Formats: sequence, structure tokens, C-alpha cells
Amino acid sequence: MRAMRYGRFGGPEVLEEADVPDPSAGPGETLVEVEAAGVNFGDIKQIAGEHTDGPYAPQGPLPRIPGMEVVGRTESGRRVLGYVPQGGYAAKTVVADRHLVALPPGVGAGEALAVLVQGLTAWHLLRSVARIRPGESVVVHAAAGGTGSLAVQLAREFGAGRIIATASSDEKRAFALELGADAAIDGDAAGYRERVLDANHGHPVDIVLDAIGGPVLDAALDTLGHLGRLVTYGASSRQTAAAIEPGRLAVDNIAVAGFWVIPLIVRNGAGGAELAELLDLTARRRLRPLVGAEYDLARARDAHEDLLGRRTKGKLVLRP
Repeated sequence: MRAMRYGRFGGPEVLEEADVPDPSAGPGETLVEVEAAGVNFGDIKQIAGEHTDGPYAPQGPLPRIPGMEVVGRTESGRRVLGYVPQGGYAAKTVVADRHLVALPPGVGAGEALAVLVQGLTAWHLLRSVARIRPGESVVVHAAAGGTGSLAVQLAREFGAGRIIATASSDEKRAFALELGADAAIDGDAAGYRERVLDANHGHPVDIVLDAIGGPVLDAALDTLGHLGRLVTYGASSRQTAAAIEPGRLAVDNIAVAGFWVIPLIVRNGAGGAELAELLDLTARRRLRPLVGAEYDLARARDAHEDLLGRRTKGKLVLRP
């Protein structure tokens, strides 16, 4: 079968097209013919060798096939959404039954891929970690991206009082406003605090969802009000944030938490009430997962380069 794989660690250039044997399903597994595979920053970290150890790392020797989410059909014809630790960038893959979910009618492949890793991330950022309360203000970084665009919409769905989006271009900021943000600003670290407070009518904010890291995270801490919460779930800037003095958290009555959805999926399975809610909201058009560019599987390198270059918005999809 057709697949994209990497035989050494590195950047997008290490991905190569290959003809490999079809996988076979074992007990508790299902063979899926892949209709579409999602592209994530996690895939980039896999091929860079950043997750080589621990219970969530890809298994087996190189070469490996990356990719952690697929939409396709089982041998019985059932259309499904599935999470895989690796192996998604291929014409066929094997999915553990606990990570396989039937798709409701009317949900497209790109939409489904968007609500698996990125949708579940947005849901848990707001509900499980930040514990959003009705009327609270929420700042969403990278609001035109896959997770950010869903977080803006879910914040509205969950009763946020004011949603402030950050994005890197006028086009992306305009899109965040279309999604339901009340204000959209430049997310650059320089002048960040002043722009956020101005967008919140001069008041500190309750929640910040940060996937940028580095100086942006440092600046975001200065915008939190009483009992404010900052949740970090990525560092796309690839810069290190300053160390946080615990005493400052106590004096300012603020909290900093981290979140990574993959350990949660590995522990609980991809299905469950949260994913069912996201798929239902999508089917009823209450949630609009943004599907960005689609690429032929052979162009996986281009997809990774575009994602790293922040030239994308929404979910990137590979078509085998």
C-alpha cells in the first residue's frame, strides 16, 4: 500500500513516499481503509524525534509511518473516526477498537478529523482545566488555527462573557471574529498586555489558552485578574518561557496549568461523552470545525512546512 514514512529524525524533508505491506488487525483491532488523515504538530514532533521515550511515544524501529488520526471505512463498510499512535499517513491502518468511533451522518472527513485531537483539546482546556464559568472572559491564542478556532466557538457555546482572539494577520483576525470572538488582536509579545486589556475594556481577563509559549506566555501572565487561569498546551514559538516564581501565583491569586490530550486519549480511549458532544454539535452545525488545505498524501512534506510556517488556518488533511 501507499504510505509516507521517515527513516531518520528531522524536519519535513525526512518524509518519503513508500510502498509498504498492508497492515493486519489483531484481537481488539479493526483494519480501516483511510479516506483522510489529519496533520498535527504532534506529527512534526514525532518525526523530529521529540517524543522518543515514555508511554506515549511511537513504538518500533525506524522507518515509521507518522499520523495519529484517520477517517475511513471498516471492511464491513462502517464509516469511522479513529486515533492511532502512529500509522495514519497511509492507505490503510489498524485502529484499536477503543479508539474507534462511528461517524454521524453529515459530518465530513475534515470536520471529523478536526474534532478528534484538536476538538477534544479545546473541550478539555475550557471544561476540565480552566473550568470556565458563565460570563468569564477568555483569551484564545492562535485563534485561526485548528484548536484555537474550535476553542473560540466552544467558549461561546459554554457561556463565555467576552472572547478575545489573537492571530498573526488581518485575515486571520477577521476570521476569528466570524467564528464568534468579540475582539481580535495581534498576538505578538511586544505590546501584548496593553492590547489584551484594551480589548477587555481595561479589565484583566479570567482565562488564557496558550499554544505559543515563550515571551507570549510571559506577557499573558500579566493580563490575568483575580483567580485567573492560564493553560499552556503547546509552544509553537519554540521559545522558552521565563521561570515562574510560585510566590507570585499566590500573591496574584492566579493559576498556571498544562494540558496534553494524548495521555488522556491513551488512558480513556478516543470515544466517550466529550467526543460524542463535539460530533453532535458538528452534525447540528452548532460547531463549525475549520477544514483548511487538503494535500495528496505524497505532499505531506508541504503540509508540515506550511504548518510550521504558520501559513495555514484550520485542519490540514492528507488524502491517500
